Amino acid sequence: MTFDPHRELIAILSQPGETEWVEFKHNNAKPEEIGEYLSALSNSAALLGKHSGYLVWGIEDGTRRVVGTTFVPSRERIGNEALQNWLLQSLAPRIEFRFHEFQFDGKPVVLLEVQAANSVPVRFRSDTFIRVGSYKKRLRDFPEKERRLWHLLSGTVHDWSAQTAGSAGLKDLDPAALAFARAQYQIKHPMLAAEMSSWDDATFLNKAKVCVGGRITHAALVLLGREDSAHLLTPSVGQLSWILRNDAGIEQDYEHFGLPLILSSNRILQKIRNLTIRHLPSGTLFPQEASQYDPWVMRETLHNCIAHQDYTLHGRISIVETPDSLLFTNVGTFIPGTVEDMIRSDSPPPIYRNKFLADAMVNLNMIDTIGSGIKKMFLAQRLRNFPMPDYNLAVSNQVSVKLTGRILDERYTQLLMARTDLDLMDVISLDRVQKRRPIGVDEFKRLKAQHLIEGRRPNVFVSAMVADATEDRATYIKNRAFDKSHYKQLVHAYLQKFGEATRADMDRLLVEKLSDTLNPEQKKSFVTNLLQEMKRDGTIAPDGTTRWTKWRISKGNSDAADSARPQT
Repeated sequence: MTFDPHRELIAILSQPGETEWVEFKHNNAKPEEIGEYLSALSNSAALLGKHSGYLVWGIEDGTRRVVGTTFVPSRERIGNEALQNWLLQSLAPRIEFRFHEFQFDGKPVVLLEVQAANSVPVRFRSDTFIRVGSYKKRLRDFPEKERRLWHLLSGTVHDWSAQTAGSAGLKDLDPAALAFARAQYQIKHPMLAAEMSSWDDATFLNKAKVCVGGRITHAALVLLGREDSAHLLTPSVGQLSWILRNDAGIEQDYEHFGLPLILSSNRILQKIRNLTIRHLPSGTLFPQEASQYDPWVMRETLHNCIAHQDYTLHGRISIVETPDSLLFTNVGTFIPGTVEDMIRSDSPPPIYRNKFLADAMVNLNMIDTIGSGIKKMFLAQRLRNFPMPDYNLAVSNQVSVKLTGRILDERYTQLLMARTDLDLMDVISLDRVQKRRPIGVDEFKRLKAQHLIEGRRPNVFVSAMVADATEDRATYIKNRAFDKSHYKQLVHAYLQKFGEATRADMDRLLVEKLSDTLNPEQKKSFVTNLLQEMKRDGTIAPDGTTRWTKWRISKGNSDAADSARPQT
């Protein structure tokens, strides 16, 4: 797919918190500092499993407000040398980076895209940098990050799950978990059913690739270990936490589940109140029933948390349940890069954190074939006509997946029911539209070409065609923006009748009539721009220059207004 800097910036700005692979600037464009950021962002992107890091000029750090920039990298020179070439000569190894100059919200911005380090940490001149929170630091001052980065880039990442667990033996494994594991292995490998009956526990564990040469691995303890053997994982933690919260976010109940996780995962899923919901599609008298959550999707999400948790960070896996959502969280970065990349490729990522554990979980029928589970989760939600899973990768060393257990927008649901031919990536884009989240230029054009959406980015909504098909014309009219002349006629009619109007009067007249796709601030800006445009047209004129300014029909257009003005 062609790189779209506008779409990429929207995605960056939609991240809920600060990230170590993005930095925002206004006009600060010192060449030395740019070079240090190239090193820091490239190394941090590699450490966090991102394809690229970004340095953005024209965005106010903190507020993320678009302020524009005067920095024009294509004009910058260091002596007789162009800035980009000077930077390239100062980096080792020479990585790819590109400046993108474009307009965003009508203001000039610059997006510097830098390739993630892929062989050794990237150095600028004589030093190597890294991002720590929102700060640029020398890599040598953070030996743990430096060690992890070298291991990652050199391909010698230690698979924690494959390491043997000290003095652990078969006595430290739970008999019920072993029996359950055997049954699941037989389901996964039915051709081996007869042969399995002759395997002792050690043989079974080796065949299932849970142990190595009879030695108990961390993976074996996590999946099959006795609860009182958890100390053999210390300081790592093999624990799942279930937390119940009400609509206000207040904790109502909780429970922790320890080893063996092959059994605890089933126990924690049984705690979840998977209620039946009923919704009445437009145009029918027959309600449709569905469970809030697909059991397979819940199971796959939780087991992915177990498979991909970074156990060296000593955190728990949690499920937070609310009346209409489940939030699954584990610690560690999302190594594949982006969820969309995983869905498109539908294949295993090139780097795997706990490959030994993941392979064992595939053999024990806990997760799908490595690399295809995420796509199948999205397809399952699409077949149920429910919202797509929400992945949050913005928090450092944490991955969260939210499953929504209710219909958010009846029009979206009706659309999926009517258009079973839609491509999965289009469904994911439409899901962003129903959740009022920004979509990229390519997504917008694709949906627009199929007449699935209307409006202007970022304020888009379901098109009239779909609204008509779902008999939701009223909502469509409320969302649709009228031609500007319609609002000018309202202003002119008001001034003809009443002679004058304050800005507050204009707001009361227009704001509620504007499209619901605009937020309150955008509605106020629309009114301001409309009045100024009518002033430039000579249609109306202000009387006064303060907040008590009153608008009247201009003298050249005042005859009708004078005859219609109330007499005092």
